[in-house]
Amino acid sequence: MSQNFVRVRFAPSPTGPLHLGGIRTALYNYLFAKRHGGTFILRIEDTDQKRFVSNSESYILETLKWCRIEPDEGVGVGGPYSPYYQSKRCNIYRFYINQLLEKGDAYYAFDTDIDIDKKRKEYSERGFTFSYNNRVRMDMDNSLTMTKEQLHDKLQSCSSYVIRFKVKPGEKLKMHDLIRGEIIIDSDHLDDKILLKSDGVATYHLANTIDDHLMKITHVLRGEEWLSSMSLHILLYRSFGWTPPLFAHLPLILRKDGKGKISKRNASSLDYPIFPIQWKVPDTQIIIPGYRELGYFPEAFVNMLALLGWNPGVKNEIFSLQELVNFFSLERINKSGVFFDLKKANWFNKKYLNKKKKKCFHFFAKNSKKRFIQCKKDYLWKIIHLTIDRIHFIHEIWEHSFYFFISPSSYEANFFNKICHKKSILQLEDTKILLSNVNPFTSINLKSLFTESQKEKQKIMQLFRLALVGILKGIDIFMIFEMLGKEESIQRIEKLINQIKEKI
Repeated sequence: MSQNFVRVRFAPSPTGPLHLGGIRTALYNYLFAKRHGGTFILRIEDTDQKRFVSNSESYILETLKWCRIEPDEGVGVGGPYSPYYQSKRCNIYRFYINQLLEKGDAYYAFDTDIDIDKKRKEYSERGFTFSYNNRVRMDMDNSLTMTKEQLHDKLQSCSSYVIRFKVKPGEKLKMHDLIRGEIIIDSDHLDDKILLKSDGVATYHLANTIDDHLMKITHVLRGEEWLSSMSLHILLYRSFGWTPPLFAHLPLILRKDGKGKISKRNASSLDYPIFPIQWKVPDTQIIIPGYRELGYFPEAFVNMLALLGWNPGVKNEIFSLQELVNFFSLERINKSGVFFDLKKANWFNKKYLNKKKKKCFHFFAKNSKKRFIQCKKDYLWKIIHLTIDRIHFIHEIWEHSFYFFISPSSYEANFFNKICHKKSILQLEDTKILLSNVNPFTSINLKSLFTESQKEKQKIMQLFRLALVGILKGIDIFMIFEMLGKEESIQRIEKLINQIKEKI
């Protein structure tokens, strides 16, 4: 494959936020372009003005920037084929659709919505599904059933119309998808899709095909939902006399409940986020958090996303963006849909967290300052090293380390109620004496001090944990002793003794 001529595009519609499927499409286009020394283009396909959402474009640009998969050309960058907005290219589409009309590959259709609904109802009553195709078009109100004079009069009267593509029947259309292989479609099963809507705006099918050609797109990598449109796009290319790009349709990201693919419409019913960054719903101002706001690193998010439908062919799962570029190939993309796994996403973030201890330190130091906690840098670093294997996100570090700074203000109720008796007080009093004689006060020395039977050891360890932490969680108890120091440890044990005395 030529290293200089690969040109791919990511062409989202500004109808809301990008979800996992959309940003993965952008990522695969980016990786493919960079793998072959090509160009990654961003184009905004805004022909559907009815579904236009004002803050969508800024969301798309911010998402790509956060993921570090910014375009080489297009919206926000510029380039030789501007404008990169379909809404600003209407004259271009009109020029080319006139070519199709002149060739007889497209025609005017004046059928109203009422006409279409009537036909649909007639077919339904007879047990058939209505489709505006080669079998019915000669019974409809269109230019194919009119004389030139009748068509002229109709157009002069400003009657509302659409322009449809005229599919030639009786052809077995052979197509090739880079992921799915050869596909054969019977043209008798295709309907005459609308190319120009009644408001004079080109549909996705027409605009997409013309723009891809004029912008010299060599490969179209898009979601599987567009596979059914591939035949029309191939026919349009042929009608214009253009060489089509190579197509690759990416697998769907599926819901685990078996109810189809993930989408913006079902985002609220899923138990995991589907937006890369937060989305503010324009009408309600409700904010839906994305992966960024939930604490995921962009590198971890992109790494996870890349493997959601693509297999690098090696055991390693952790890749930098450049490594993903080096490994990426269309041949290793799955054909079938893939299920999203939140646990796996968290695992990726944990792996990157372990590489970012310095970032953890700065977050932790800033967080401690906000809580008016003064401590030495070495102390903070020790805590990070002790707790980092227990967390998946930076913001979880306080939850797993608060007891290094704050004496418990309450105790885990269930266990506290069980140990409210004199025996516990005696055990803790004995422990105080033992602890006071340990020098140096290290975890190793403390471990060697407690050599009771396993059952007794477990009970005393739980008492220690309750005294020092307040709950039965945390790192190695002897390491907590060492970190807190002898004086603070004994004070916390005395505090628990007093609480038990009050209870009984």
